[in-house]
Amino acid sequence: MEAKNRFSFISTQGFADRLRRRRLALGLRQQDLAAQVGVSLTTIQQYENGQLPKGEFAVRLGAALRCSLDWLLAGQGNVEGALQEQWAGLVMVPMVEARLSAGTGSFETSADVVRHYAFREDFLRRKGSPSHMALLRVSGDSMEPEIMDNDIVLIDQGKRDVTPGRLYAVGFDEAIYLKRIDILPGKVILKSTNAAYPPVELDTRGDCEDAFRVIGRVLWCGREYK
Repeated sequence: MEAKNRFSFISTQGFADRLRRRRLALGLRQQDLAAQVGVSLTTIQQYENGQLPKGEFAVRLGAALRCSLDWLLAGQGNVEGALQEQWAGLVMVPMVEARLSAGTGSFETSADVVRHYAFREDFLRRKGSPSHMALLRVSGDSMEPEIMDNDIVLIDQGKRDVTPGRLYAVGFDEAIYLKRIDILPGKVILKSTNAAYPPVELDTRGDCEDAFRVIGRVLWCGREYK
């Protein structure tokens, strides 16, 4: 149900005031909140002018502001309500539209955020910096059975130094891959888990040097069952 229908009786100015007070209490700039919720700066400004968020965006606001939706949207209860406890210790990690090819190279490279997933903050911090992390979907079977077609992987974009044996998201020209990497003078070798896929050698000399990039290390893999 959309937030404006569920809370149609509320004061939009009251919502805007609570949102602004809570954001400032947490030391967040409008652009910081926009990034956490996955909306534009203009949208946050519209919320603080009284426009009510709809559906999933109301939930994201509650998570980012660590407060009860009943308090935020309707002024009911208090900011330290049950939902605040529910969101404490969680980080909303963005899932982007780009797909990582476990095969011959994906050209679906949009970085637009399509949704967010909640992860325990302590879990993420044990592995790296949550602010550098993103989720991407895998396309192809070259990393099976380790990683399957359509799996979701968590990438830390702050971990770009290559360690032998680790799994990385890498890019070459406009294509992005999910592979293990060997870096040799003048070339990079991309290795698959599936024996049906031989190693791929990429020339990184001369004009091709800037075409190769390490996007980040793979930290976690999740699978959806139909």
